[in-house]
Amino acid sequence: MQVPPNWLAEVRFDAQGLVTVIAQDATTHRVLMVAWANAEALQEAAATGRAVYWSRSRGRLWRKGEDSGHRQALSEIRLDCDGDVVLFVVEQSGGIACHTGRQSCFFRKLDGDRWLTVDPVLKDPELIYRK
Repeated sequence: MQVPPNWLAEVRFDAQGLVTVIAQDATTHRVLMVAWANAEALQEAAATGRAVYWSRSRGRLWRKGEDSGHRQALSEIRLDCDGDVVLFVVEQSGGIACHTGRQSCFFRKLDGDRWLTVDPVLKDPELIYRK
């Protein structure tokens, strides 16, 4: 069994071996997305300088941009005070982080008693995810 590096031992993973990861734009400071990572994803991200997550739906590592081309280069990796949330400060290639073709996954704002879409689609997802 391989002993994890010291920095990784300070991360508090949940019962499924995951930790919440927030991706924030290095320039605008806007929150782009929230995802999950396991120890392997964090190790690879730190080693390569690229955002790597754990995809719960795919059941495997997810290297951001592997399908869309919208990669995230890491500027910093931070850990919150409780050790249970990781912050990836990223340079977002193409200006699109969301699978809907928007800059951020947080494109809806509560307006009274309804969610209002406040950010435009920058690129049609059909054009991004052609197979």
